[in-house]
Amino acid sequence: MDTEINRNKLIAGVAVAALVLGGGGVILGRTVFAPRPAVVAAAEGEAAAEKEEEGHVEGQILMDEARAKAAGIVTETIQAGGLGSEILAQGVVASTPEGEAVLTARADGAVVRINRQLGDFVRAGEAVAVMESRDAASISAERSSASANLALARSTYAREKKLFDAKVTARQDLEAAAAALAQAEAEARRSQSAAAAAKVSGDGRTLGVISLISGRVTKADAKLGSYVLAGTELFRISDPNRIQINASVLAADARRIKPGDTAVIELVGGDTVSAVVRSVTPGLDPESKTATVVLTPQGIGGLTAGQGLRARIKPRGGGDNALIALPEEAVQTVEGKEVVFVKTPKGFQATTVVTGKRDSGRIEIVDGLKPGAVIATKGAFLLKAEIGKGEAEH
Repeated sequence: MDTEINRNKLIAGVAVAALVLGGGGVILGRTVFAPRPAVVAAAEGEAAAEKEEEGHVEGQILMDEARAKAAGIVTETIQAGGLGSEILAQGVVASTPEGEAVLTARADGAVVRINRQLGDFVRAGEAVAVMESRDAASISAERSSASANLALARSTYAREKKLFDAKVTARQDLEAAAAALAQAEAEARRSQSAAAAAKVSGDGRTLGVISLISGRVTKADAKLGSYVLAGTELFRISDPNRIQINASVLAADARRIKPGDTAVIELVGGDTVSAVVRSVTPGLDPESKTATVVLTPQGIGGLTAGQGLRARIKPRGGGDNALIALPEEAVQTVEGKEVVFVKTPKGFQATTVVTGKRDSGRIEIVDGLKPGAVIATKGAFLLKAEIGKGEAEH
């Protein structure tokens, strides 16, 4: 009996021990295999930091086109050639010979109507003003007389042709009538052309001041009711799409420049426009002792007739093409190094360069850049500030 009781107690004790041990195993399992939330957060943060560190490029500024434009950052494609290869010249924007027209009075008379004012757009062939003139009556009378003579010559020739066909008159009579008809036709064409060019009205009292080109009125000297003589300048029309740059250079520099050489036009605000040399005057201006280089701009954006500017002309085969000349503002100092900000698909990249001579707001780049790269010129200091801000945040 006692032996049976002891055996039952032993079985119960083993069961309890197994239960306790099993619970402890569960607790131990939870303790070992369930990581703490704080550890997870720290691990994730470290992984993110490492990932950010791997994606960070030193000296890179992420900036899209819209943001760069809004910040006023101007870019320029660099070309080969140091300071010695550039010829700096002051120039002025002017209309091409076919881009400006001077409208004068074709005859003596009074201005009775003005159709366009200063700044208005005019199409080629339009009457800018109307004049009342006795010459208009003369032109109209010549036109009417020529028309009447032409009608008479035609009827005479038709009559002589019938008589000749009927063998009533001689051939010389028919030939004389044909010659008279040809002369009458030529006179009619002349008088009609003169009347059309002068825009003579139907009643023959007025004639028009006609624009030869399409453009805008840049000068208007005509006064309503004023009496002017033939040849008096009344208006000036300019086509803003037909412009050129006249740059003044010294005689020694002019000998280095040839048609086809490239140039860069510097505009107010830091923008630039490419240009090509069209011609160089063979003589010098008697007052300034300089030659004029005519440049054709590749685009008219930002250019207006009469505007003053500076041109950088680069003769072919001149200077050291291993060097590059840039505006001084394009070179910034970052952590004791001189850098230039090169345009990239994502923004700009600070590139360390070695600089050389400086002159007239330009600086030579000895090493670190290659021709064809697009760099920031105006506003480069803003990119320098972005680097400092980005490094601080990083």
